[in-house]
Amino acid sequence: MNWRKLYHKPAPVFKCIPRTKILSIDKTARNLYTTRVRPEQATQPKRREVQALSNEFLVFDHVTKRFGALTAVNDVTVTIKKGEFFSLLGPSGCGKTTLLRMLGGFERPDSGRIYLDGKDITDAPPNLRRVHTVFQNYALFPTMTIWDNIAFSLRLAKKPKAEVEESVDAILQMIQMGDHAWKYPSQLSGGQKQRVAIARALVDHPQVLLLDEPLAALDLKLRQHMLLELDTIHDQVGITFMYVTHDQGEAMSLSDRIAVMNRGKVEQIDTPAKIYEAPVSSFVAAFIGDTNFFDGEIVSIEGDYCTISCPGFASIKAFNDKNLAVGQKVHLSVRPEKIRVTLNPPPPEKGAGINVFQSTVTDVIYQGVYTKYWLKSGDRSVSALKPHSRFLLDQETITWNDTAYMWWHPDDGYMIENFSALDESLIQAPPQAKGSD
Repeated sequence: MNWRKLYHKPAPVFKCIPRTKILSIDKTARNLYTTRVRPEQATQPKRREVQALSNEFLVFDHVTKRFGALTAVNDVTVTIKKGEFFSLLGPSGCGKTTLLRMLGGFERPDSGRIYLDGKDITDAPPNLRRVHTVFQNYALFPTMTIWDNIAFSLRLAKKPKAEVEESVDAILQMIQMGDHAWKYPSQLSGGQKQRVAIARALVDHPQVLLLDEPLAALDLKLRQHMLLELDTIHDQVGITFMYVTHDQGEAMSLSDRIAVMNRGKVEQIDTPAKIYEAPVSSFVAAFIGDTNFFDGEIVSIEGDYCTISCPGFASIKAFNDKNLAVGQKVHLSVRPEKIRVTLNPPPPEKGAGINVFQSTVTDVIYQGVYTKYWLKSGDRSVSALKPHSRFLLDQETITWNDTAYMWWHPDDGYMIENFSALDESLIQAPPQAKGSD
């Protein structure tokens, strides 16, 4: 007797959908997955047609992401060009990493769309996006050699052995680590580990490389060296880099363009020079570098210049770049390095139209490349930087409680369009003023 046949119960029969029908659900999935759409998003119209994106390589189109009651990214629209080194810059919690994770497919936006090279990738899983990430902690496999770490994604994709060897050897030469190919991660320095992590992300030629604060764990000298390495690697491979950092120096030195973020919104997108020299808001002016804010009212206009009456301070001459009228309120930003500090008034040849204010030196900090001064004039404390382009041991120095003159050209001030008094807390205060409240 066949006991198996006697006690075997036939398996339940399920009505299966033919594979060809599943594939027709979403042709963009390339027969590997079907898209799941939330009910609230099923009827949401796309804001853009893919055809309109032919000249826009990477687009975040009105993207919003919430975590409970917190809106991490709030209606952000950003367009990135192909091959661009683009940085997201902002303080902790501003939403820059969340935006990066949505591009990588690790988070899904609550609204808005993400387009890459003309294709909507909002609903695509991470493995179907040609987007790779370099993390701050490197994420190297400790039991694999450097060569095997780099080859991992190629082997996973079942690339031919000859192609794997050729690709890995080529990128090891590019990062100048061919002699370290058979070492393990524990035998490398921090900078070498970072180069390997970047090489592993680049070896199979992604469309976009995401870098999430990759230099934060390195010391200052190594970080400065790696900045040059990153710039060189970007020039060699020519793909789009999207770099997340809270370090202004990193973003300014590497980027073609920068998006400055604050509280989930983009404050300004522009080149490093324009963001620094022409900030559109008090947050950008105070967060990028350092500045002095002067608030007042325009009392007179002469040609392209105006005179601003500042309570508790003398009147200031400034270039009227916003074409404001007499009586209008104005917020002026003047960078510390624009302000000259001398023991004597400026010579006449410097021009009669410059701003000159007699002041008292309240603090001095020597920082090698420059000396930082805080000066008191009226009720205002003003910071100024004096670069050490030439230093003579016998020259007369400016020190505490000296009477000095601070002066700058009217063109060196910039009018701020969007001002918030809260942003003044971002400005570096004199040492003795800290905790005075």
